[in-house]
Amino acid sequence: LGSAPVAIVVTAEADTWDIDTSPSRGCGHFVDWDKMPEARGPAQIPRDVLGRPPKELKRLAREGCWAGSHAGRARLYPRLVQRVSCRLVTPDALVYRDVAGRLFGKPSVSSHPLPEFLEGCPVPTYCLSPHGVTALKKILICVGALFPDITHSPLLPALAALLLHYSEDEAQCFESLSRLIASNAPHAAYIDQSFLAHQASCMTFGDLASKHCPAAHKLVAGAAENVLEVYSEWLSWLFPGLPFGYAVRVLDVFLLEGQKVLYRIALALLKHFGLSAAPAGLQGSDVKAELRAFARNIAEHVPVDKLLERAFGIRLFSRKEIWLLHMANRKALVERGITVVQRRPSFHLAVDMQKFSSSTVTAQEMRLVWSWIPERFSLFPPLLLFSTAQDGCSLQRFYSCCEGYEPTVLLIKTSEGEVCGAFLSSDWAERKKSGATSGFFGTGECFVFTVRPEAERYEWVLIKKPELAKAVPRSRQRSPSPAPESLLGSSRDSRSSSPNHLAVPSPQRRGRLSPFLAIRHFLLPSKTASMFMSGSRDGIVIGKGG
Repeated sequence: LGSAPVAIVVTAEADTWDIDTSPSRGCGHFVDWDKMPEARGPAQIPRDVLGRPPKELKRLAREGCWAGSHAGRARLYPRLVQRVSCRLVTPDALVYRDVAGRLFGKPSVSSHPLPEFLEGCPVPTYCLSPHGVTALKKILICVGALFPDITHSPLLPALAALLLHYSEDEAQCFESLSRLIASNAPHAAYIDQSFLAHQASCMTFGDLASKHCPAAHKLVAGAAENVLEVYSEWLSWLFPGLPFGYAVRVLDVFLLEGQKVLYRIALALLKHFGLSAAPAGLQGSDVKAELRAFARNIAEHVPVDKLLERAFGIRLFSRKEIWLLHMANRKALVERGITVVQRRPSFHLAVDMQKFSSSTVTAQEMRLVWSWIPERFSLFPPLLLFSTAQDGCSLQRFYSCCEGYEPTVLLIKTSEGEVCGAFLSSDWAERKKSGATSGFFGTGECFVFTVRPEAERYEWVLIKKPELAKAVPRSRQRSPSPAPESLLGSSRDSRSSSPNHLAVPSPQRRGRLSPFLAIRHFLLPSKTASMFMSGSRDGIVIGKGG
């Protein structure tokens, strides 16, 4: 690894770890009890808790059913992890004892290379004793030896440290960690194991933050030159950012629900950060440092129960939809040349503020617009396709210039100086598939926005209210006939019926669907309910509804 320093919490070694190989056993043996927070009260764990239905088990974990007992967690954690579906051949406790015996051997102290996947990743030790820190190092070294395909995993050392607090020995902790690494549950990953996967998760969090934390996102986008760089630290807000008492409550639910829980908690954290920062604003601040400090001092702002309550009150997409978004982001990174074995490059927002110029928007305004579009597209710089100043005001010229490209961003400046626009997920050539009729196309990622006099975005209503789709029984799903007045619907008028959201259009049309926010993943009243683009010889429509 050369001479590059590696961020290791508490320990200061750079390239090798000195391992004390003296034996240690017993639950809680790895903990410094002077550092360990007191359990909040007597445990209320039902005797048949593991026999409860999955939904009931999740509810108990979210409510902190076993937060009152360290011993209760020690009994439950290994059993919960045993329920995780994983690959058939997964290293277990016996394999660990064999490998650890060979790696650390008979000498009382031996020197070992730092596992490759820990480069640049903090290793929190929380409430572990010096004995526990040694055990943690041994476990991570064995993970590196038995899982050579792991090249980058910021979450893994924190998970190992937390699990070790409640493990009876190193082998049990290793086995639990191995099952999480080797999980093969559909759409429910536990641990990212490459820079490509981790960066795709960061982009996915950015997409979710833009949709579910609009106020906080606007603050961050206004203060930070590189929004993606800020969101690339989202996981470190939780681990090692959160205090132990909060981190272990997150772990309670994570073992049952997977990575989706981490998105929820980080979004709730961002919401609370936005509320605390809003009065003073963030101009001139180091946003990344402010967020790290907020997570570290979270107890001063919100109790852990309230943080979790807010997190689970956020109406996120299903695991499948989040997985589809993650895969779309991953594909964009691959197109940028990132591979599974890629080292950590430095990513920058695609819009170059020094070179960007436009008569419609300022560079600052364009930076905000670029922060709204899906992360997988914001990796790429904008390409000017059409401008009335250069290409004139012919609608047919507009179509011919824009066809063959997707997605596109439309910016409009009125004679009064107002600026509005739209993010358009599909190629304008799609309009030709409707023939003589003016059918709708596009996907649920389309949105309209204003820049002046005020910056605001208006999205598909189902993004924040997915329950509206589920309310329609499958047996009653039909595609209504197009209404003659359908093209008169204005996307700006949708504010009157549903603030900050696009209404769902009804004209019938078949078209190609994007891999994310596609109609086939929702229960909707029609096959065109997520299509918001329409174009004809007479004009264009973005949006629909009252």
